[in-house]
Amino acid sequence: MPRTARVVPKEHVYHVLTRGNNRQDVFEDEDDFKKYLDLLFRYKEKYHFKLYHYVMMTNHVHLIIEPSKGGGDLSEIMKGINLSYARHYKRKNNHTGHFWQDRYKSIIISKDEYLLACGSYVELNPVRAKMVEDPKDYTWSSYRAYAYGKRDVLIDEHPVYPQLSGEERERRKKYREFVRGMLKEKEAMKGEMESRIVYGSADFVKDMATNYNISEKIKRMGRQRGWRKNKENRPL
Repeated sequence: MPRTARVVPKEHVYHVLTRGNNRQDVFEDEDDFKKYLDLLFRYKEKYHFKLYHYVMMTNHVHLIIEPSKGGGDLSEIMKGINLSYARHYKRKNNHTGHFWQDRYKSIIISKDEYLLACGSYVELNPVRAKMVEDPKDYTWSSYRAYAYGKRDVLIDEHPVYPQLSGEERERRKKYREFVRGMLKEKEAMKGEMESRIVYGSADFVKDMATNYNISEKIKRMGRQRGWRKNKENRPL
């Protein structure tokens, strides 16, 4: 994916995907998941970015983050997190060689209903992977913070979520209904983000194209048969 994070200002929201090299597992046990969460917290304090949604899968991580004007840019944030976690994993498991697959991928997200839709895409990863039937049954994601009010110190105030309702309990219910809708009507948004560079309304995409000379989706030259076939239980 084109490295959009280097050509846009900090004050955008990004959907970030970072994956283990050759799709290898990057989390072996509960301690690894907790270590990654600790690093997210540490680098949030250092670089002052906002985190809206996340999920940690067996071999990859999705984050929806917004760098701040006074903090680090996206490349600094992801470099810090990924290098620190790779060092942890390599020491613990005596691992050598490349750990992460290339550079992280990023998609620019508009701060409106598309942000909420992208959040549901992230949190439905375990459902698409057939690891759980309901996203509430997966531990390592932000879903339960929005859907059930579970305390999560990593999550920042969402720019769209409060618009679902002025009453907290009703807001959680509407979020659950929203995610269920994405699951039933859009098949958990399967394939929705795979080729995108920008995700938003037509006007937002046009603005990004005009200001930063980027297109909405990746333009591919063609595919070989069997290209991009995922391993079982390894959705993007």
